[in-house]
Amino acid sequence: MKTQFFRVVAAGVLLSLNGSLAATEVARVNDRVITVEDVNSKLLEASRGNPMAAPSRKQVLDDLIKREAAVQEARKMKLDQDPQVVDRMNNVLYYALIEKKLGPDFDKISFTESETKGWYEKNPEIRTSHIFISLPQGVSSDEEAKAEKRLGEILSEIKSGKRSFAEAAQQYSEDPSAPMGGDLDYRMKDRLDPAFFKAAVKLGKVGDIAGPVRTPFGYHLVRLTGKRSWLEADRARVKRLILEEKRQDLVTRFLNDLRQKAKVSTNEKALKD
Repeated sequence: MKTQFFRVVAAGVLLSLNGSLAATEVARVNDRVITVEDVNSKLLEASRGNPMAAPSRKQVLDDLIKREAAVQEARKMKLDQDPQVVDRMNNVLYYALIEKKLGPDFDKISFTESETKGWYEKNPEIRTSHIFISLPQGVSSDEEAKAEKRLGEILSEIKSGKRSFAEAAQQYSEDPSAPMGGDLDYRMKDRLDPAFFKAAVKLGKVGDIAGPVRTPFGYHLVRLTGKRSWLEADRARVKRLILEEKRQDLVTRFLNDLRQKAKVSTNEKALKD
């Protein structure tokens, strides 16, 4: 363990040395030079991940040589021009930009216990059951109307007492939850479609039914079967969701600003719903 520790310390010392050492060539793969700085940077990165199992500098150099040889071979095969590879590279650039521009703002995000409670009261963890009729993308308006009408008829059966919600779900629902009477167990808003969650939260009391509710997947009858109070809430999870929302708000504002500054033209007539 001491040997590994000294390697980590040594890596940090090497990174602080003057520029001439950092630029010293330590290997060459065809025309690509690998420097001491490259080795030290990768060693420090590995050491941060697991200080007690950091590789030796020789191992790091060997990995860099193999990686460079592989990258050069990929470029010879013009993989850097392959549309799928380009898309993945653009994704890396996208997330790197977000982190670079918004990282400091992400670190400043904070909220009080009172704010956390207020958020939860608007977005509680709920238990629901549903009866679902699936609709594929691009379905006709006639098919939409037919599915909505069918759920209306099922709702009438439930309200008349002809069968319970669970029985109707078992008989009619097209969701995997049908055998369990449509039960979806307890979920927070991140695990439910926004329209579904909004309709369920609006219900006044346990046992009430909403719908038909349209989501991108089809139509639902939604029954509220449980709601956890603030005292029962997983507060750590609630805080993670609030943090995610605040981060997403920052990202949305940043991207909207970029769009405003860019020259954008569209041809929406070419889109087909």
